[in-house]
Amino acid sequence: MSKLKLTLGLVLIGLVIVFTLQNTAVVEVHFLLWTLSMSQVLLIFGLLVIGMALGWLISSLSRRHLAPPRRAG
Repeated sequence: MSKLKLTLGLVLIGLVIVFTLQNTAVVEVHFLLWTLSMSQVLLIFGLLVIGMALGWLISSLSRRHLAPPRRAG
């Protein structure tokens, strides 16, 4: 099982490296009145982190909302 995890980890690292090398172009991002020039790969990873954080927040809020109320005592 550990060899499988190691192999999958190495494959994922390889894919991330290929992805990074293919998306190095600088792009302009426009939001409201701001314009920002940044690497395309940084933009994609930044949006991934924001999406993961929002997913975690919504998931934890919905679990808390759906959980049965705790009784005192």
